[in-house]
Amino acid sequence: MFDRLRMDIAAVMERDPACTSGWSAYLHYPGLKAIRWQRRTHWLYTHGHRFLARSISQWVRHRTGIEIHPGATIGEGLFIDHGMGVVIGETTIIDRNVTIYQGVTLGGTGKERGKRHPTIEENVVIGVGSTVLGDITVGRGSKIGGGAVVVADVPPNCTVVGVPGRIVVREGQRIEAIDLHHEDLPDPVIEMFRCLQRRIDRIDTRLTRDEVELEELAPADRPTPDER
Repeated sequence: MFDRLRMDIAAVMERDPACTSGWSAYLHYPGLKAIRWQRRTHWLYTHGHRFLARSISQWVRHRTGIEIHPGATIGEGLFIDHGMGVVIGETTIIDRNVTIYQGVTLGGTGKERGKRHPTIEENVVIGVGSTVLGDITVGRGSKIGGGAVVVADVPPNCTVVGVPGRIVVREGQRIEAIDLHHEDLPDPVIEMFRCLQRRIDRIDTRLTRDEVELEELAPADRPTPDER
């Protein structure tokens, strides 16, 4: 228990430059508080005390703004930054050293039973306001851009953006002509409109040049409307 707590505190200090000490992480970070309580409620949940586990988890939700179902399986080193509005479903599995920002939902789809929530592998980063739905797997080292909606498996070491989520980087290599920065993930829809706008600009420039060339021709040399 204490080893896990040390790892959780170390995750906060490593990934948040605003954290000044281990005591600050322990006392001031709602994400860490929610994780600590979830580990206790998970033990209760898996040992048959489900009503008590759910009651405590709802109390923690009101205290921290973070809702983690007692049935979720959480590995060491999870860091929930700020955390307000984070929802983690019952059958979610989170591996080691995952980072989750505020407003993230790891949810299910429909009313099916069994495994219905995501599996998040180690070293994944899930951006602000993202949604990951269903029994899918987000591969190790992948990044989910802010506001993305992911409904299909994500291979390892990929970057996903957009609604629905679209892979724009795989194994560290861009798979489309977008300049990618971690702090400014691209939106493929906006990039498509930008490409269209650039094409329209080129066509407009060419038409303007042709019109100027026509104006410079002598009247006898100008083509008739039918010839144009």
